[in-house]
Amino acid sequence: MSSEHPAITSFRDELRRRGGTGDVVILPDSVHTAALAAEALGCEVGAIANSLLFDAGATPVLILTSGAHRVDTDKVAAHLGLGRLERASPAFVRQHTGQVIGGVSPIDHPVPVPTWIDSWLRTYDVVWAAAGHPAAVFSSTFDELVAMTGAPEIDVE
Repeated sequence: MSSEHPAITSFRDELRRRGGTGDVVILPDSVHTAALAAEALGCEVGAIANSLLFDAGATPVLILTSGAHRVDTDKVAAHLGLGRLERASPAFVRQHTGQVIGGVSPIDHPVPVPTWIDSWLRTYDVVWAAAGHPAAVFSSTFDELVAMTGAPEIDVE
């Protein structure tokens, strides 16, 4: 019997189903920031693909952004033709992703979530993103993330 958290097991299954080739890494402690994740993985903070869920008038919007960037919500909302993008509450995140803040992955949500990806992540050969749990991450490439999520590129700053 596996002692792995069910959210990580579910993520692994979805990663395989979507053809993902990266490694899932369980870190010894939760990494709640891109800086902590980068330190634990020995990579640049910009190579961390943060999965940030926003509330656009009760509609979820997922932005995969470089850990080196802050999302300019006004700019992104205007680009996407949305009135506003607001920080999602923990309950909203859980409802739409099935995951908790700090562990939201780009995939493995109960229903598809409209997703965009920060074009800056293309800078890195390997990017790291959450794997459904705050202590789990997985390696990928920009192109693989786009293929798995269908996310169009966007400039978030």
